[in-house]
Amino acid sequence: MKKLFLTLILIGCSIIENENTPKNQSLKYDDLVLLFNDWRNFENPPLLDGAPDYTRERFEEDQSEFLELREKLHSFDIDNWPIKEQIDWHVVRAEMNGYDFNYRVLKPWERDPAFYQTIWMYQSDVPAHEGPTNHGVLEFWMYNIPLDKESEKKILKELKSITPFLEQARKNLVGNAKELWDAGIQNLRQQRDNLIVIKTSLNLDADNIINDEIDVAINSTDNFINWLEEESKNKTGPSGIGKENYTWYQQNVHLLPMTWEDEVRLLQRELDRAWSSLKLEEHNNRNLPELEPANTEDDFKILTEKGVRRFIDFIKEKEIMPFKDNMEPALRERMGKYVPEDERNFFNIGLHIDPLPLYSHFVHWFDLAEMRDNPHESTIRRNALLYNIFDTKNEGYATGVEEMFMHAGLYNESPRSKEIVWIMIAQRAARGLGSLYAHANEMTMQEAGGVHVKWTPRRWMNREPHLLQFEQHLYLRQPGYGTSYITGKYMLEKILAEYAEKLEKENKEFTLKEFFKNFNEAGNIPVSLVRWEMLDKID
Repeated sequence: MKKLFLTLILIGCSIIENENTPKNQSLKYDDLVLLFNDWRNFENPPLLDGAPDYTRERFEEDQSEFLELREKLHSFDIDNWPIKEQIDWHVVRAEMNGYDFNYRVLKPWERDPAFYQTIWMYQSDVPAHEGPTNHGVLEFWMYNIPLDKESEKKILKELKSITPFLEQARKNLVGNAKELWDAGIQNLRQQRDNLIVIKTSLNLDADNIINDEIDVAINSTDNFINWLEEESKNKTGPSGIGKENYTWYQQNVHLLPMTWEDEVRLLQRELDRAWSSLKLEEHNNRNLPELEPANTEDDFKILTEKGVRRFIDFIKEKEIMPFKDNMEPALRERMGKYVPEDERNFFNIGLHIDPLPLYSHFVHWFDLAEMRDNPHESTIRRNALLYNIFDTKNEGYATGVEEMFMHAGLYNESPRSKEIVWIMIAQRAARGLGSLYAHANEMTMQEAGGVHVKWTPRRWMNREPHLLQFEQHLYLRQPGYGTSYITGKYMLEKILAEYAEKLEKENKEFTLKEFFKNFNEAGNIPVSLVRWEMLDKID
């Protein structure tokens, strides 16, 4: 209770400080858009020797400019603005709070070697990369091969930034977060391997300067790995940010109205509910044959093709949400690949039995297709928000519809598939619960992974140390991400309930199609802000 009281004091102080800023009545919404552009330009750091500058000196020099931007933001008088415009103000506030928190607490450039990973081979399934990411990444998945002349210039410039960036990292990384340090070494090992893959994939002439630069980057990455391994011997500190910081971050950056303790209770409840529902579902299905996994490439191809058709037809025929032409192509690009039985990780196990539970989660790709094809009318909401503050909206929505689609009839012809849905919810609750205790420094990352493994039904996490390591490392790097699947799911369910009650009070008909239309048209913003827009009120 004492710690919770302290948290409320800290949150209250933040609010009081903002409220004391004098209001400028002349500032309008267009001024907010201008401020947003200034803010984003400021947030993108200058270059140092061709790489983003994360030195302590640069941050200290820029702090006065940041405070001026924040002061101007809080000088807006938004009380009489339309709710949509007020929401955009809160988006900018959340991003500035994210910068402030990184500067004061998270400090990935000082504590987290994985922050210096430059090479990204695959597109994320959410609007931006998961976890703290530097501003100078090389998105290899965006390149078309063979490279044209402009692409050659671009990739050469990006490759040239790797060596000075890793040299800068040796000076910046002064933190003492032992687990972040050790786990981050693997990210750099992966970068080295990816550089080799890039060189092979480009298949350029032997004398091409790009090959030389790749070799330089490989050597620099190898030397940096050796340095990290040597420095690891001196690292002894915790990696979690603590309960009070965690609560402040969730409430002021991700705008989630919960404390650390609230999230523990919610995730434990969801874990218990998923396990008990699974056992009841198994009992109900006890006389039905088990679903047989696809154990050949041909069987998998047939299974996934049927899965796409079932899923798309369900959305259309059941009028789940407005159907758009970009949906089926987005899903077909992510149908999955056949994996031999003894090599399947958690998600591939379910995918080879019935792909629909995972395809439900792939509404992620519908989100990204919409961002590409139908950008939001608001400049502020159009592109990916900073600091992963989209997590409760995107991950929570994708997790929430797994169960919602089940209740709406997706598995009426395949009752055994419901068991997979409950297993997936249990796994997400378990891994999020472990991440909470890791951030409280009450568990190590390995112990948090133990919760993840133990409480995933049917031992589906037992065989996949790489997925386990990746997920728990990500959640330690990015507070709140591991829990966002369940906290966002809860908020989605809360919005549905309140939205339906609102329509009932107004003697209007509730339809799922209209609900998801309004939910998705709000954009990829914190789900609490979606709630304001859906209910047409701010509370």
